[in-house]
Amino acid sequence: MDSFKVSWDFGSLRLRRFRGALAIFLLLILAGTASAESCLAPPRPFVPSDSQAVLEYADIIRRDFELYIRDIQSYFRCLEEERARAFEEAREVSEEYGRFLGLAER
Repeated sequence: MDSFKVSWDFGSLRLRRFRGALAIFLLLILAGTASAESCLAPPRPFVPSDSQAVLEYADIIRRDFELYIRDIQSYFRCLEEERARAFEEAREVSEEYGRFLGLAER
């Protein structure tokens, strides 16, 4: 009888672990769809301290700066869009909370 109980406990433990893993997996999927775009700042361009290297790689360094300027503008747009999205979400949540409080007081 004890061996049956021990094996049942292991099965229960496995089932709980499976459910926990499934819940985490679903949360990760849902979180990924909720935040589809992440605003990532571009890396700063590197400028060598050696003046000879600057002269040798001037075209590459110039291109890095141009890419940085383009990408930082995209980054600023992304931040603005995320700010607007978060502000709208906060407004909606505030309204939902007000409805909840109205229902909870009944």
